Amino acid sequence: MNRQETGRLGEKIARDHLKKKGYRIQELNYRCREGEIDIICRKKNCLVFVEVRTKTGSDFGIPEESITFAKKGKLINTALTYLGKQKKPQELWRIDFIAVEMDNNGKVSRIEHIENAVADQ
Repeated sequence: MNRQETGRLGEKIARDHLKKKGYRIQELNYRCREGEIDIICRKKNCLVFVEVRTKTGSDFGIPEESITFAKKGKLINTALTYLGKQKKPQELWRIDFIAVEMDNNGKVSRIEHIENAVADQ
């Protein structure tokens, strides 16, 4: 499995995980000039932007360690751009992170959902 396939599989696993937890998926792979957000979903009255990181093996650290300060800034700016384009203002929103670890056969060994993982810098 190449890197893109691993990423797509991790995003599908994350979507399934969110659905099981009662989230309603609204948009996938939202892109704008500022960046990309993997999943945009809603839980109750809160809009949730989700960054998914998937790794096979721990040679280069765990998925949580791959979110840099610069990436956090891009996520915030991308979320603000999305919010600015909505017809109805959204007051409650947050950015979550889902870490997916898989073995070399594509079997999930760990999934962790960190709510409100990216706050204002």
